Amino acid sequence: MSGVVAIKSNDSVVQKLFYSLSSIQHRGQDSAGINISDGSHLYRVKAMGLVNEVFNDNNLKYHDGKIGIGHVRSAPEGCNRDYNVEPLLSFVKDNELSIAHDGNLINYYGLKSKEENNGMVFHTQTDSELILFLIARYFEGDIVKAVRRAMEDIKGAYSCVLCMPDKIVGFRDYNGIRPLMIGFDDENVVIASENAAIEILDIDNYRDVKAGEIVVVDKDGIKSYPMDEKASYKSCIFEYVYTARPDANIENTNAYMFRRRSGELLYDQAPVEADLVCPVPDSGTPSAIGFSQRSGIPFAAGLVKNRYMGRTFIKSNQKERELAVRLKLNPQKSVIDGKRIVLVDDSIVRGTTSEKLIERIRKAGAKEVHLRVTSPPFINPCYYGVDTPDKDKLIAAKMSIDDIRKKIGADSLEFLSLENILKLTNNPDNYCTACFTGSYPVVKEKI
Repeated sequence: MSGVVAIKSNDSVVQKLFYSLSSIQHRGQDSAGINISDGSHLYRVKAMGLVNEVFNDNNLKYHDGKIGIGHVRSAPEGCNRDYNVEPLLSFVKDNELSIAHDGNLINYYGLKSKEENNGMVFHTQTDSELILFLIARYFEGDIVKAVRRAMEDIKGAYSCVLCMPDKIVGFRDYNGIRPLMIGFDDENVVIASENAAIEILDIDNYRDVKAGEIVVVDKDGIKSYPMDEKASYKSCIFEYVYTARPDANIENTNAYMFRRRSGELLYDQAPVEADLVCPVPDSGTPSAIGFSQRSGIPFAAGLVKNRYMGRTFIKSNQKERELAVRLKLNPQKSVIDGKRIVLVDDSIVRGTTSEKLIERIRKAGAKEVHLRVTSPPFINPCYYGVDTPDKDKLIAAKMSIDDIRKKIGADSLEFLSLENILKLTNNPDNYCTACFTGSYPVVKEKI
């Protein structure tokens, strides 16, 4: 998973990029980078780490300009390397071009192998490099034509921002799988993964970049190049379940209201007698509030979160995830001792973290633990930018719900049904639910 930002401003963008990237830090915690134009050339600062660890006054003071892009990244397992840190930079026909990408190409390996057989040497393990290479290949002075031709070659999910010395460009795949937005005021134009990166600059005027749309921002303003006839929306429903911030407004749906309402529907679907409703913070909190309000069971903070820990779902390997859960969440014995607990979480992927958490809650004295999950069973891997494991590592793909319940040690276990989760969207047909159904909008190539 990644987050992208591009800004063109009437004044310096350095601090603005820092603030915008910080506001979408949840989308990527392994590395961060920016690329800034002084009007003639691009200057890059990037490294492993969080935004506030990578950037400081010393490494930013020599790089100033009114155009720039930024990126935060959570790397897939085995790819957390410094040479994969974005934005990437290339030189083509006396032009400089930089890219930052959120998503995943499903035909990456086939295209990469073809180019390698023709003598191409790649310098990263990222599909972002392939996108940049194709745009550079097709660039003959018109960046829109180059991007459009590259979009004809690549398949999968991609929400990208480009930086050239005199402009920024944003483009989104024809299914609009990963989010991308554009906002502006009298001083700034911002293209970003989520509205938080726009609103942090006190800009309230924004919209989604359409599926298949290319937007160019230069000295002449904003130009849009839509491709509505090829668009077939399949936005990622997991953005609302987990990935996005609660204040994200993606495709006219608010993530917080989606999550709170999912808790209400989950109680209607699977009521339970209990003493307290406790969320697995933070993404489970709005749903737990909804469950509590609908059921009348009191809401309580049974798990205390270490605010200095990142998101456990996107750690690079299982050992890190298990350690992160222990460091991040601590059961509060004074709250849950002797109580029947409804534990509300957003998803179960591998199951091991749920098992460890329930075990610790029981050690803290809970009489019963009833797990309620505000998404359907995760039975298929995502090929579009959410780093989920192979199908044989997805617990719901191998076990029945009751077997999962026994494995994780819950007294009862219920998942929100697919029918109910789709009730939370404005247009159910416009969402990708492949992780729940196996119905992929773009079929992955066979290697």
